[in-house]
Amino acid sequence: MTPHPPSPREDFAAYAAHAWPHLVRTAHLLTGDPHEAADLARTALADAYARRRRIPRDDADFHVRRTLVRAHLRRKRPAPASAPLARALAALPARQRVVLVLRHGEGLAEAEIAETLGCSVGTVKSYARRGLAALSALPLSGVPR
Repeated sequence: MTPHPPSPREDFAAYAAHAWPHLVRTAHLLTGDPHEAADLARTALADAYARRRRIPRDDADFHVRRTLVRAHLRRKRPAPASAPLARALAALPARQRVVLVLRHGEGLAEAEIAETLGCSVGTVKSYARRGLAALSALPLSGVPR
């Protein structure tokens, strides 16, 4: 039997340690910068800590991910990224970038992304389609083909 992951309601430090690598990875895909990613992940965890008593045990990851995404969308446009993929993602509008990162980086279903963003599944599909089209039109110099 697999033990339940830590809950922010019961042991926030254990939850934060468990969630940290995944949050930073997602934030790095969103921002393209490792320092901004760590800051964004800290922001999401700080907000989760403040609301930890109201977060249902089974929905902790959803709430923290939604907080991470919303904090990212509220930020000003980040500095240019250095890696080719990060540069390509940074060239996209914020919501298209979020949808592509959540869909292809985290493997979330369209319904989960829609719930995270507070929009319809059709809107998620539209963002994904436009984002993929924009990425395919960008020259990815330095990326082996």
